Parts: sequence; C-alpha cells; structure tokens
Amino acid sequence: MVLKIDVDTYRGTREGVPNLVRTLKAYHAGATFLFALGPDHTGWALRRALRPGFFSKVSRTSVVEHYGIKTLMYGVLLPGPDIGKDCAAELRAVRDAGFECGIHTWDHTRWQDNVAKRDAAWASAMMRKAFARFSQVFGVAPRTIGAAGWQMNNGAFHEHDHAGYGYASDGRCVLNPDGTLANPADGPHRLADGQQVLQHIQMPTTLPTLDEILGCEIDGVTITTANIADFLLKLTAGATRDHVYTLHAELEGQKLAPIFEQLLAGWQAQGYQLASMADYYQKIRDLPLPVCPITWGELPGRSGTLIIQGPAVAQ
Repeated sequence: MVLKIDVDTYRGTREGVPNLVRTLKAYHAGATFLFALGPDHTGWALRRALRPGFFSKVSRTSVVEHYGIKTLMYGVLLPGPDIGKDCAAELRAVRDAGFECGIHTWDHTRWQDNVAKRDAAWASAMMRKAFARFSQVFGVAPRTIGAAGWQMNNGAFHEHDHAGYGYASDGRCVLNPDGTLANPADGPHRLADGQQVLQHIQMPTTLPTLDEILGCEIDGVTITTANIADFLLKLTAGATRDHVYTLHAELEGQKLAPIFEQLLAGWQAQGYQLASMADYYQKIRDLPLPVCPITWGELPGRSGTLIIQGPAVAQ
C-alpha cells in the first residue's frame, strides 16, 4: 500500500502534516509527502462554484470545517501565505523524520484551475518554480512529483522527463460507482504522447479518496464517518495487488485522522506493507510496464475531468 500525501494548503502544512508524521511513526508506516511550495490561494477555488457537482461535494465533505474560513479567504480577502518560504522548517522536519518528500505544485489552485487549458511553456514555468523552491528548502533536487487535482497537460508530462523524475503520480485508475477498479489490471505504467513514450513511471491512485465517497450512497448504503474505513478496507481485502492511496493533510491529518488510523491498522492486518512512492519504485522500476496514452476522464464523486489511465497500447 503506497501512501501518497497531498499537502495543498498553508494550514495543512502547519497542522495536518505534523499530525500525520506522528501517526505514521506510531504505525511504523512509510509514506510520501507531496508539498505545495508557493502561495496558498485556496480562496480562488470559490470560482469552481459554477462547475457541475461542486456544490454536492461541498455539502458532503464540509469544506469550511476541514479547511477553515481563513484558508478559504487566502487570495480573496487575505493575501496568500508563501508556504515554501514560511513553512521551510516544517517541510524539513518531515524529511528529518524519515519520510520521502516531493512536489505537489507551486500554486495549487492556480495549477488545478488552469493547466488543462494552458500550454507547455506555462506548465514548465510553474513546475520549475516548484523545483527551484524544493531544492532551496531541502538542499537537494526533488525525485518525484504528483499533480494537484490530477490535472496536467502534455507539456507538463514532458517536463517530468526533463527534470529527471523517475516516477510520478499524476493520474487515477478508472473506478466503478462502487469504488472498485473498472480494469483490475490498471496500475503502474508509462505514458505515450503520440508515438513518443515518456521515460518516467506513472503510479496512478487506485482507490477512491475520502472526500469522493463521504456522504455518498453506494449500493444502497450511505457512506459516513462511521463506516467509511470499513468500506475502503473491503476494497483492499485479500492483499492480492498493490494499491496507491491518496490522502490529504487537510483531511486525514486533521478532522478525519481517526479514520486514517483505522485504515492503517486495517491495511496492516490485511498484510500490506505501508510504503512510500520511492519504495514502490524500487519494486517496479525494472518490470515490463504497459504504455498508455495520455487520457482524460471522469470519476464518481469528483466534479470535472482529470487524468485517468487509458487502455494500454501495443508496443
């Protein structure tokens, strides 16, 4: 079980991340923390209110409760704090605690809302800002990255190879409405942009996230904080394949921390090793992996389109 932790906000970095470090250490679990390293402009996300499905997600997951009023004002009524600058000590503390650290984005909201319609130059410029800030904070170049909101463009994938990332987690596996994998063979792969096969390995998220299923009715059962851990553990029962689970410092690191502890204990009981992306890369780096085209699609419980794993192409 690969644990990929997206850290989207200033508050998540300051409060959620230390909580997660303590919890993971208690369970002797590995994980990869992916950080937003520039300004927190979470308030700009209010522009998504016109998107189909946005209000239903807000009502199900209580965005105000999990993110806080102050965070939702960053970039609107309050200046957005510079996460990488103001939280450098907190970021290094994660590394010093023994966890892999990588890049999530420079400006989370700006990336998520714009990258799909912008060109390669725009994406590369923002990615290189994050690369430079990471190198400044940690004193070494980053080894991995995972896109904010699973939003990318073709040029951004090419930038991964330019930057020298061996592995990334930018997309999702397609899921059925009940949370199961639509194609059980989905998993690690390389990407093809036309005839060109990119070098880095993609590790797509294989499980639904808490905010996608909390409050939903699935197979006649409403998913609540009381049964959501059991629901996810049923999806992973048997330990017959590797999974990548994406969690958020703003959710599992704060109000939903008890649910995350249930998941950690349950996955260990199921026989999973709780690992980082780097650990997984060592396992799969020399395997013959499928090549899949860059593909967009929709997922249950999430508004809009995002990067999904497409069907493998013949080599």
